[in-house]
Amino acid sequence: MKTVGLLILPRLWPLKRPLASAKGKKPLRILILGGIGTVFWVGILGVSMRVLRYFRGIEDVGDLVLAKLLSMMLITVFSLMIFSAVLTSLSKLYLSKDLPLVFSLPVRRHHIFIARWMESVFDSAWMVLIYTLPVLIAYGIVYDVRPLYYAYLPAALIPLTATASGIGVLVVMLAVMVIPASRIRTLFVFLGLFAFIAIYVAFRLLRPERLVDPEAFATVLVYLHALKSPDFPFLPSTWAYDGIHGLLIGDIREAIFAASLSFAAMLTLFYAVVLTADAVYFSGLSKAQTAKEHLFRARREAVMKKGVLPGPIRALVEKEIKTFFRDQTQWSQIFLIAALVVIYIYNFKVLPLERSPIKTLYLQNLLSFLNMGLVSFVLIAVTARFAFPAVSNEKDAFWLVLASPIRMRTYLWVKFFIYFFPLLILSEILIVGTNILLKVTPLMMGLSTATICVLVPGVVSLGIGLGAAYPDFTSENPAQSVTSWGGLLFMMLGAVFVGAVIFLEAGPVYRFFMAQVKEHTLFLSDWIYAGISFAGVLILAVFAVILPMRYGERELLKTDS
Repeated sequence: MKTVGLLILPRLWPLKRPLASAKGKKPLRILILGGIGTVFWVGILGVSMRVLRYFRGIEDVGDLVLAKLLSMMLITVFSLMIFSAVLTSLSKLYLSKDLPLVFSLPVRRHHIFIARWMESVFDSAWMVLIYTLPVLIAYGIVYDVRPLYYAYLPAALIPLTATASGIGVLVVMLAVMVIPASRIRTLFVFLGLFAFIAIYVAFRLLRPERLVDPEAFATVLVYLHALKSPDFPFLPSTWAYDGIHGLLIGDIREAIFAASLSFAAMLTLFYAVVLTADAVYFSGLSKAQTAKEHLFRARREAVMKKGVLPGPIRALVEKEIKTFFRDQTQWSQIFLIAALVVIYIYNFKVLPLERSPIKTLYLQNLLSFLNMGLVSFVLIAVTARFAFPAVSNEKDAFWLVLASPIRMRTYLWVKFFIYFFPLLILSEILIVGTNILLKVTPLMMGLSTATICVLVPGVVSLGIGLGAAYPDFTSENPAQSVTSWGGLLFMMLGAVFVGAVIFLEAGPVYRFFMAQVKEHTLFLSDWIYAGISFAGVLILAVFAVILPMRYGERELLKTDS
């Protein structure tokens, strides 16, 4: 195992770099990122404790609800780990760029395989485990368990993680023998995407909010009693559940038995994976080192044959469109966005406004105003996925952009407009669709539509500009650049920009709306206040568009030098 440790050692070197230098911005970045992650983690813990205490307070069925929630959570975590392990192990074992170098070393093949597999276990599970732990800790606090429960959690989660990764690796190794590795990734991405959309839509249409509706409680009781049917006893997630739940109710023997099953299955699967790798891994790797093939072949000569755009700009626009549709991981997410739009609008359709003690007309327009902020945060998330990595998508070919007869400013503005129009249409669909369902006044309809038109260019400019200022041309997956310092800065500044616009508009909107409700005229001071506020919004939007683009241009020009 010493050889395996040496192969994993280079993976640990980057962890020393930020800590080695006391100067520069990296310690500050680590502090900010760590602080945000800690706040988010503590937030999950607090919300989980509140929800679990609420359900446990329900007489007769409280513990049953918590047990079923724990079982469902562990099954979901196990499924996510398997799917993540498939994609991660495919990249680590077959598609990584450094594989030819690693296999040229005087090291046995199975040592390389084990080292890569251990890396994929960590990469595929660390985030899921980090954000699963606060929920499990919340269970322990709510049930007031002994410290043995917390010491037992690694004994339940480690074999669950290793087993999920082993299943994923076995699936990948056997699939590569039949299908080229480059196609497998696309197929699994599509299958996972459509499965997620189907589960998400089905779950939302079930309207789980009815669980806390007293009028539907009799039906819920019948449903919960139906849930007493036993789970699948041979699933590793069931063993993890048995052990954790056993300690929650004080059954230590059940926990020990479940842990023994989990570790036995983990070791058995480990040997099965290593034996399978000795038989098929290297031959599958040889097949993977062939030219990449696309699952779908485009049959078009040109995207833009003629147009009003100059030749170099038209060529750049055509390249961007072709690149987008050639990358299945990008255009396939259009389906996910479509599901997001449907669910987002559906959520407003099922709002029980008629039960609210607040006057319906006032509540409808209040929700419409707050909805501008919600739509804006959806816009920030979609921009972070598509527009922020737009420059990083050039990868090693960015030098061609530097050598082309196009100014850097023009290059960035082309990127801006390519993402501006689709994101504007998406945002307007969300805001107009929800306003129609809320039956808002014409004033709120016009104001919210105009506000989104002002917010979209600012958010897109922040995404393109900061993505250009903090590019990552070496990453195999440029979409991951949003998790960097630049991505965090974009999301923070985007939230500040949206919050500032909503804050500036809140006062005038309230005065206009109350004047309509009470049917009285506005005073001159109201019009002056509104003029100053909306002028401030426009000035802020102009700065949000211009400054990030100039900053990104300046930083990219430093790359040239």
